[in-house]
Amino acid sequence: MTDASGGAETVTRAFRVAYDGRKYAGFQRQPHAHTVADDLLGALADHGIVDPGDGPTHATPPGYAAAGRTDAGVSAVAQTVAFEAPAWLTPRAFNGHLPGSVRAWAAADVAAEFHATHDAVRRTYRYHLYAPKAGASGTTESACRDPEHAVDDERLRAALARFDGEHDFHNLTTDETGTVRDLDARATREGDTLVVEVAAGGFPRALVRRIVAAARAVGRGTAEPEWIDRLLAPEPISGDRGVGPAPPEPLVLWDVTYPDVEFDVDPEAAESARVAFGERHRDARHAAAATGAVRDRLFDAFDEK
Repeated sequence: MTDASGGAETVTRAFRVAYDGRKYAGFQRQPHAHTVADDLLGALADHGIVDPGDGPTHATPPGYAAAGRTDAGVSAVAQTVAFEAPAWLTPRAFNGHLPGSVRAWAAADVAAEFHATHDAVRRTYRYHLYAPKAGASGTTESACRDPEHAVDDERLRAALARFDGEHDFHNLTTDETGTVRDLDARATREGDTLVVEVAAGGFPRALVRRIVAAARAVGRGTAEPEWIDRLLAPEPISGDRGVGPAPPEPLVLWDVTYPDVEFDVDPEAAESARVAFGERHRDARHAAAATGAVRDRLFDAFDEK
């Protein structure tokens, strides 16, 4: 179809968007902070698709919505943004005005009434928890040198199992509505990292990070598995007995599922995203190598005493 002014052909298009959330104040626009949405809408303004503005005053295209509202510091590989777009706006074209920290990499043309938020049936998050292995199954050298973060895998998995199924998570979020959710939670070890995957139809605010924090406490032995049952009980929990959210930076919006929507990967855009995130990963590893070397030298100095 053409737009109201008789201009270029338009379609309702959903884009898969990856971003490094560490420098952003979250996804959703805010009055006095820079967000991922600011960069997306700024790119559309640079393309002449929406009216330009100053910061959060950019206009939004018809039908604009996103799959999730990630918090400050949280990243994504499959955030989904849909709106009425000119047919020429492919992921590759979209990236032409996006910073390297935000990359569109796939797209799907959808029905005009499609809504990226309401039509999502499942969202999956992965939290990359630094947790050297400890416990009866074998303690690693990293766990011996960093016992504060060492985790017993079986205890952590037992804690996650208690979150499985449908529960009212009112004690694990600041939201007052939408707290009943049906979750799947699991963890997979990758070296010194436990990848905690949590999936559900939707999530109240900071729920995934509080689940990770609670499971980590059980895995470290500072809480017993029965504490999880208390967190899921109907009675409110006072602040000193509750659980705060784990840090946001290791959390990634990993996948969003829509019925009957097939996303086509744009090879050039996907390669651009791979290169951009490869560079960011390399830079982070360089910084981590330096601080790790300082840490190890201090351990050696202590051992030499």
